[in-house]
Amino acid sequence: MRFASERLPPALHHASVTAMTTLHRHQAPHHAHPANRYASGPLDRADHLRDDMDALLELALSPQARLIPVWRQQSLIRLGPASPEAHHLPVAEALLQDAHEWVFLGLDASGAAHVAIDVSKHEEPPRFDAQGYFEDLRAVGPAMSHEEGAILALARGLTTWHNRHRFCGVCGSPTESRRGGHERKCLNLDCGAPHFPRTDPAVIMLIHDGGDRIVLGRQAVWPPGMHSVLAGFVEPGESLEDAVAREVMEEAGLPVADVRYHSSQPWPFPSSIMLGFTGRALSTELNVNTDEVEEARWYSRAELKASPEDETFKLPRRDSIARRLVDDWLAED
Repeated sequence: MRFASERLPPALHHASVTAMTTLHRHQAPHHAHPANRYASGPLDRADHLRDDMDALLELALSPQARLIPVWRQQSLIRLGPASPEAHHLPVAEALLQDAHEWVFLGLDASGAAHVAIDVSKHEEPPRFDAQGYFEDLRAVGPAMSHEEGAILALARGLTTWHNRHRFCGVCGSPTESRRGGHERKCLNLDCGAPHFPRTDPAVIMLIHDGGDRIVLGRQAVWPPGMHSVLAGFVEPGESLEDAVAREVMEEAGLPVADVRYHSSQPWPFPSSIMLGFTGRALSTELNVNTDEVEEARWYSRAELKASPEDETFKLPRRDSIARRLVDDWLAED
C-alpha cells in the first residue's frame, strides 16, 4: 500500500505535539480507547434531514451556518494563536451558487449547519479574505484540534467522492447529487442507479515477536528516515484477518497468529478507512519483498524509545493510526 508522505512543516511540530495531547484526551463514549485522529468528529450527521432539500437549503443559508471550502482536495486554513485552524466562512448564497458541489456535513452542538463547498472549478485557489489559505490537510492536520481535523477530513472525503463519481459506473451516464450530497443518482431513466459514498478498507498492523520487538519498514517514496508498520488494502472475498496475514507474508515473508483488532481511522487521502490490528509473528526470519517495501527489520522498544526523529530514522507521522499502534505498544511495558 502507498501511504501519504509526511508533510508537516517543522514550524508546526510543537503545535502538533500539543494537538496530539488534546487528541488523547478526546474520548467518544462508544470507544474503548481515545479516538484516532480524524475520527469521532463533533457533528451530528443528521441523516433524517437529508431527504428534505428545502430544509437543508434553509439550514445552509441560515446566518449560523458555516461553509467549509475545499479546492482540489485542499482545505481552507488560517493560522490561529497556537496552531492552524479551519477557516470556516460565514454563509453567502453566492458561495453556494459558485460551488461546483455542496455537501451537508451535519449540525454542531448549537444546531448550526456545516456545509462543504467544492470550489475546484477555479484554476487558482480562490482568496476569500486575507486570513485564509488552502493547504493539504496532511500538512497541517497533526497540529490542528481533533474536532476541526475531523470536520475537514469529512469535507475532503465527500468532495473527493463527488469529483470521482460524476458518471454512472453502470451505464456511463452523468449523475447528480442527491440527499444533501450523500448520494448520486444516474440521470439515465433506463438506468437510474443510485451511488453512495465509498471508502476503501485497508488493514494496518503492528507485528511483534511476542516479546520486545516489532517489524517496521519503509517505502522509497517516503521522506528520508520515515519508518512505519506494515499495511495494505483488503481484497474482495477476504476477511480482515486474512488480509493482515496475506499482507505481512507478501511484504515481510512472516507467518502470523493472534491477529487482534485495535482501532480504526478514517484516512481521506483520498478515501480509505484504516483498520488497525496487532499480530504475533510465528518466525523472526524476514524475507523482505523489495517490490512492496524498500526495507524492513525488527526494532526493539529501546531502539524506538531512543528514536532520533530525524532523517536517519523517524517514527510514523503523529496523526496516523500507525503512530498510535507503535505508541500503544511502547507504553505496554
